[in-house]
Amino acid sequence: MGYNAFQILKEGLTGNKGWRPVWRDPEPKSEYDIIIIGGGGHGLSTAYYLAKNHGLTNIAVIEKGYIGGGNVGRNTTIVRANYLLPGNSEFYSHSLKLWESMEQDLNYNAMHSARGLINLFHSDGQRDAFSRRGNMMCNQGDDAILLDREGVRKHLPYLDFENHRFPVYGGLYHPRGGTARHDAVAWGYARGADQLGVDIIQQCEVTGIDVHDGKVQGVQTSRGTIRAKRVGIVVAGRSSQVAAMAGLEVPIESHILQAFVTEGLKPTVDHVVSFGMGHFYLSQSDKGGLVFGGDLDFYASYAQRGNLPMMEHVMEAGMSLVPAIGKAKVLRSWGGIMDMTPDGSFIIDRTSVDGLYMDCGWCYGGFKAVPASGWCMAHLMAEDKLHEVAAKHTFERFRTGHGLMDEEGTGSQHNLH
Repeated sequence: MGYNAFQILKEGLTGNKGWRPVWRDPEPKSEYDIIIIGGGGHGLSTAYYLAKNHGLTNIAVIEKGYIGGGNVGRNTTIVRANYLLPGNSEFYSHSLKLWESMEQDLNYNAMHSARGLINLFHSDGQRDAFSRRGNMMCNQGDDAILLDREGVRKHLPYLDFENHRFPVYGGLYHPRGGTARHDAVAWGYARGADQLGVDIIQQCEVTGIDVHDGKVQGVQTSRGTIRAKRVGIVVAGRSSQVAAMAGLEVPIESHILQAFVTEGLKPTVDHVVSFGMGHFYLSQSDKGGLVFGGDLDFYASYAQRGNLPMMEHVMEAGMSLVPAIGKAKVLRSWGGIMDMTPDGSFIIDRTSVDGLYMDCGWCYGGFKAVPASGWCMAHLMAEDKLHEVAAKHTFERFRTGHGLMDEEGTGSQHNLH
């Protein structure tokens, strides 16, 4: 079904009874050419681009729950391309370009809003670091504007500029950054993949991966055995667990990252704001709620909920940056399972099992990477070679120690994330 103004008007006048299901609910076949384990944003975009870019349609996306129930529906919806290091910079630049054409490509409203993102800095050293980052962004072909204190005040008058511990020196403005509706992104890619012939199989848990003579043969699921010669593991925080089904160990630890939303308020926060010294980030949703988050909970967990001390830490950081936020009532919080690598950067690569591929290690950057992740993973699975914008993101860097991309500046130890 195509979405257009006439269809919306027609359905609105006839009780919205003519809408059809957005995607099919098929029974799994006994065999596919490709199986994607994981029906989140990355898995769905991989399936979509396998079909759209490479003409491969005998594909199954297997999701143990429901579409949109994992990390793709549990994040703060930020879209940006303000990365510094070679390897990350070109990848997220590619992803942002795909974001900007996604809605037309999918014919689906993902509510992408290029409202602009401002990273604040609070010292001369941070100013130098953000100047370097901004230059890298401009060299990559993206946008970056260095703001002084008064430039920030013009855009963000509600900040506490008199905070003596963390004074606002200025900010790095990324005008093309912004937000998108997380659920809509999942639904749009699911619908697009389904229309191209991909089977999306929900409520189907993978319980094992069949490997024979070093080659993948298929998967065991709660709905029976499904054969395939190529399998992609795209399960975010569950990457270590699913990889273990094939006898693999991966450099991933799973941690919880909490997020929060307040009651609906009048439009106040036009941009996405990042408070580096307090590791706090804030935006306002289309429904008026203030959406914000902070640090990881700093202990390994597979729970989709966080702890109270980190909640308190995030609230303190929010009050330091925007004291007025204390008048808002917090409606709810949630947690996403973050697949953390030692160097803060992701992995898209083949595994040691022939025909088995992995897309994992997204750390803090998973949602903004959805389109480019699927684009590059689809290229790898279809062509069996790395896409140029993801060529540095392989397992090899952890085996050799060469090419480690310490984007977060936290060192190559999990306990320093």
